Amino acid sequence: MLGIKRLGLLAALVLVGIAPAAAAQAAVQPSQQDTQYLQAIHQVNLFEITAGDLAQQKGQNQGVKDLGERFKTDHTQVDQSVQEVANQLGVQLPAEPTADQQAVIDQLNNASGEEFDRLWVTSELAGHVQAIQATQTEISQGSEQSVVQLAQTALPILQAHYDALVELAQQLGIPVPQTSASGTPSPGATTPAPGGTTETPAPGGTESPAPGGTTETPVPSQS
Repeated sequence: MLGIKRLGLLAALVLVGIAPAAAAQAAVQPSQQDTQYLQAIHQVNLFEITAGDLAQQKGQNQGVKDLGERFKTDHTQVDQSVQEVANQLGVQLPAEPTADQQAVIDQLNNASGEEFDRLWVTSELAGHVQAIQATQTEISQGSEQSVVQLAQTALPILQAHYDALVELAQQLGIPVPQTSASGTPSPGATTPAPGGTTETPAPGGTESPAPGGTTETPVPSQS
């Protein structure tokens, strides 16, 4: 009889130990913001890796070729971290870029020479503006520390890419998005909607207005 009581006590202690562990496991589930950021930045990386390849293959300007190589390398490294964090949190990542990103890739595939260079730089500027804004949103609103830390690591890389793009755009006479005095994308610009869609300009660099007449990215201005 005493042995049965001891077994019952042991079982109760085991259950007491399991309950906090189960609660802790439930607590690490990423928020919708964290999940959407991981998915969105992964799609950005997929796009940048492909676009970087195209820049190296088809770029006429050496600066385009060089940035394409740099972007491919950097985004490949960032995406390794994205996949590691997503695996740890059980977040399923998309297998391909967004439809809008794929449309830009198709446009780049069909362009050549100076037209390719201008389209590549213009689309990269718009894409990096929104990637930076989405990353800033994750840093300020994310709840899972591993995802927030990932965003904090990615932000200076994205900002350095944007700064390099602005410099190249100025050399080529290509309009750039409006920026703040610090050189970062204007905080008044619209952040990408949940899901991580990266809006990019159509050929010619024009922006499609969103409902209400606002644009998804800052209105380009002549540098």
